[in-house]
Amino acid sequence: MQFSLAPGGKLTGRIRVPGDKSMSHRSIMLGAIAEGRTSVSVLGAGPAGLATLSAFRKLEKEISDPQAGRLTIEGVGLRGLQAPSKTLDLGNSGTSIRLMAGLLAGQSFDTVLTGDESLLRRPMGRIINPLTQMGASIDSREGCPPLHIQGTGSLDGIHYDMPVASAQVKSSVLLAGLYASGRTSVTEPAPTRDHTERMLAGFGYSVSREKGVISVAGGGVLCGTEIDIPADISSAAFFMVGASIAPGSDLILEHVGLNPTRDGVITILRAMGANIEVSQARTVGGEPVADLRIRYAPLHLDIPVEEVPLAIDELPAILVAAACAEGVTVLRGAEELRVKESDRIAT
Repeated sequence: MQFSLAPGGKLTGRIRVPGDKSMSHRSIMLGAIAEGRTSVSVLGAGPAGLATLSAFRKLEKEISDPQAGRLTIEGVGLRGLQAPSKTLDLGNSGTSIRLMAGLLAGQSFDTVLTGDESLLRRPMGRIINPLTQMGASIDSREGCPPLHIQGTGSLDGIHYDMPVASAQVKSSVLLAGLYASGRTSVTEPAPTRDHTERMLAGFGYSVSREKGVISVAGGGVLCGTEIDIPADISSAAFFMVGASIAPGSDLILEHVGLNPTRDGVITILRAMGANIEVSQARTVGGEPVADLRIRYAPLHLDIPVEEVPLAIDELPAILVAAACAEGVTVLRGAEELRVKESDRIAT
């Protein structure tokens, strides 16, 4: 197969990119274990989102086919999931396998989580360790998938100090905490995306957040709700960079999620000289959203190291901007990119 590339010129107009992938995963998971109906609109149904959806349809039979980005879930409650008849294949989705491991660790049935060749190489010790401390029984292949989760039916609440900032690890422990006795709490060494906490609260579940410590009590109830998923800022990042580096560009991105634990890409691009305006700021389902206007501007400067954890998924796009910037751009603190779906630094 052969491809031909040519300069594309300027980027102009108004667009809305697909729904946020992180929120799509969580809306399916929490909707399934809630009581009552959950309606999800603008689902980010890429391969990762579809992997989560496919897995949960084997655990919970009352999830509709997505129609034009909309999904209806008839929740079965915390204890209503059913044992799957076969292994759950999560494709390439690290978010799916790590979050689901926490949620399934407290079930009364056994499950096996696997994925594609890339996922089978990804380290899972960072979730196996805290979940085991809670009483979970998880076997792995030298710390990598497949994960064999033996349902114990109950877990014990713990306090876990995360050695490395990771929203996936935090979320896995908190989801396991829904099935644990007492309180489960997590201390973050640095802020990470807080979609799990916000969405749990949106489902009516009490979440405590104070001075870097997030905690939940087990045995509560999630109530079905309506979720309007904002446009994915990771997808929007490519268009922000494209408009910033293509002379003559003037582009508006609509309804972009601006969660304060995810907006590092905007801060970094602005620090590099990008012309980005925020308008129509509002809150939808507990998540801040806004329209973004991006116009071409010459780029320069380093990437602020303190913003790297808040833009970890957007860094490949930011490095494209760095290639078009003036002078030398330095990126520090991005070790997490080595263990994503691929070695993104090498790429």
